[in-house]
Amino acid sequence: MKPHRAARYYYLKFLRLQGDPHSVALGVAIGLFIGITPTIPMHSALIIIISWPLRGNILAAFIAATAISNPLTWLPQYYFSWRLGTWLLPGHLSWNRIQALLSLFASDAGFEQSLALFKQLGLEAVAVMLLGGVLLAIPFACAGYFLSFKFFSTLRKKRLEKHILR
Repeated sequence: MKPHRAARYYYLKFLRLQGDPHSVALGVAIGLFIGITPTIPMHSALIIIISWPLRGNILAAFIAATAISNPLTWLPQYYFSWRLGTWLLPGHLSWNRIQALLSLFASDAGFEQSLALFKQLGLEAVAVMLLGGVLLAIPFACAGYFLSFKFFSTLRKKRLEKHILR
């Protein structure tokens, strides 16, 4: 799928989302947050675990996570997570170990293999990546919430006006 077609596809998916603007925007923020963190084998479970009790729109979270976390974005996300994490927790993770992790995710490895690689990396390396990923994801999630809240509030207002005019 061409990039402009993919962007239009996700835009149309977002337009069709129904619900309270806060709930949908919260779902978008959760999806962006989870999609940016280096937790690829657990994205779906984390989205449900976080969205459901917070009453975020789960479908919006899945769409946002899918849009932000794809093979084109994995390398920059992991690189910046690694850079930020090693800046705060220096000396725990080499770039060669990150490349091994990325190659596993690019393959068709199963959940058990992904967890086995995480175990090989060690707790310190996982802490570096998670800290960097969480700190990288926070501004995107915040911006995503406010922008999508404004977008869905405006969309809801236009839909109500259109419905009243009928």
